Amino acid sequence: MSQRPRIAVLLGDPSGIGPEMAVKLLSRPVNVEAADVLLIADPAVLESGERIADVGLDPLSVASLEELRFEPGRPTLLARNWLQGKEPVLGECNADSGTASMQALALAVEAVRRGLADGIVFAPLNKHSLRLGGLTHEDELRYLQERLEVPGFVCEFNITGALWTSRVTSHVPLKDVAALITQPAVCDAVKIINAALRAAGIARPRIAVSGLNPHAGDGGSIGLEEIEVIAPAVQQLQAQGIDARGPFSPDTVFIGARRGDVDAVVSMYHDQGQIAMKLMGFEQGVTLHGGLPVPVATCASGSAFDIAGRGVAKIEGLQQAFNLCARMAGLKSKRSSPGS
Repeated sequence: MSQRPRIAVLLGDPSGIGPEMAVKLLSRPVNVEAADVLLIADPAVLESGERIADVGLDPLSVASLEELRFEPGRPTLLARNWLQGKEPVLGECNADSGTASMQALALAVEAVRRGLADGIVFAPLNKHSLRLGGLTHEDELRYLQERLEVPGFVCEFNITGALWTSRVTSHVPLKDVAALITQPAVCDAVKIINAALRAAGIARPRIAVSGLNPHAGDGGSIGLEEIEVIAPAVQQLQAQGIDARGPFSPDTVFIGARRGDVDAVVSMYHDQGQIAMKLMGFEQGVTLHGGLPVPVATCASGSAFDIAGRGVAKIEGLQQAFNLCARMAGLKSKRSSPGS
């Protein structure tokens, strides 16, 4: 039996830069040597990506998950004709691309549920196209949570270099954020990233917790959430043995984080962390879906319809996502193997 992790790779939104990015990723010999790759794709989308990237893959084709097998140094292709042989329409949201994206995600989930994949890496998806294609959840993370029957709190992690972030609230209107900042919610966001960092090989993660208000409330003169909610949550976490620190002023917490003072920052809402992380390394950024039974990762960049079809998409973020997913899947496999 192979000791390499088994990673399902998806092409992302067919109308964006995802297919060319995934093809470029899998054309690198180091990647198909590091993991057994299950490529789930519509043949028309794969051909489009190969043409745009000017790269040809040589996959081993299988007809179903029941026939799944791998050969060293090449991906295994499980093809499904979701577009009915039509060329993907580039550069715009559409229901066909959303449906193909959803179906590919569903098949990858099925591979995980059957124990045939140890992780999932997908090239950029587009949330509007996903909704046109049938997504009814807040985002793909919540879809994965339901399909994989994961109870409780899940969260997107954003990673640039060695620095990780999670957040208490995610894809909700800004006007709703304050009411959602509760002590249990803050604790959940810290605990989930603490567990993920440990799963990635960091023995004792150092985690900074951001305040909600400017200057972390300035002693209560600009809001009381820090005093009444966030600081008590940090104290509770410390009592449980987690190295949580804060709350820190949101406008300075990333200065120390970039310096290496901590391994992660927990922000209170989406843009509080995302703006800082993308400024520090947008093209190398990784999004990891935290709280799921296997690592699910993608690059921080989006579907980039404006450059779709031009062959200029950079893949460093997707490469980092693949590296992280393979590493976490491999570490999990070692921990669960007999005698480990």
